[in-house]
Amino acid sequence: MEGVRDMLPQAPGIAAWGLMTGVSIIKSGMSLTESLAMTLLVFAGSSQLASLPLIIAGAPAWVILATGFCVNLRFVVFSLHLRPHLMHLPMWQRLSHGYFTADITYVLFTQRFHHAGHTTDERRAQEAYLAGNGLVNWCSWVGSGLVGVALANFIPTAWGLGFAGILCLVGILCSLASTRLRLLAASVAGVVGVAAYALPLKLNIVAAIAVAVLIALTAEKLRAPGRSPT
Repeated sequence: MEGVRDMLPQAPGIAAWGLMTGVSIIKSGMSLTESLAMTLLVFAGSSQLASLPLIIAGAPAWVILATGFCVNLRFVVFSLHLRPHLMHLPMWQRLSHGYFTADITYVLFTQRFHHAGHTTDERRAQEAYLAGNGLVNWCSWVGSGLVGVALANFIPTAWGLGFAGILCLVGILCSLASTRLRLLAASVAGVVGVAAYALPLKLNIVAAIAVAVLIALTAEKLRAPGRSPT
């Protein structure tokens, strides 16, 4: 329930984003069956929006899959960070948590739990928090996406409701940028993401993450010994 409560304030922004994604899927020319299948199975808004033009253009399957893979490479970083918290679980449970974990889910979880649980109760508390958090996020996204598919003819994309999701992420970013090192990483990622915007397959996102991680790690190593973390 704590995971549910922490995610509820973010749910409206996620729902608005999912609504416009559902509208975009239908307006791209995909059939109702295809639109419903993508909404229910592909729990990744950025990959959906990146792959739609390629699907409509008849691009080869490997190009579409490569695009989705590149856009979602950040989840490799997320999963590595969450690994110590979940490695004691069976494979099917780890895969389930991996499917339901999204950007905001990951951020809220790591804000609350800085270290993996050592006792059974601590581990169960972390699993329960992640499950409740992910459930609200998934329902907000998929539910609103289905509404968008159903009401696509009545909701113009010009409303720009999807920007609410971006504002939601920006708000969480600002709350996380609490140290000089985090501000440096966020600034570097923003600059690189914009500078490399022309890269194909949205590789500017991957480039931004990679450069920001390298700069942050380098700055951390250069920090004077004994100095408090920044």
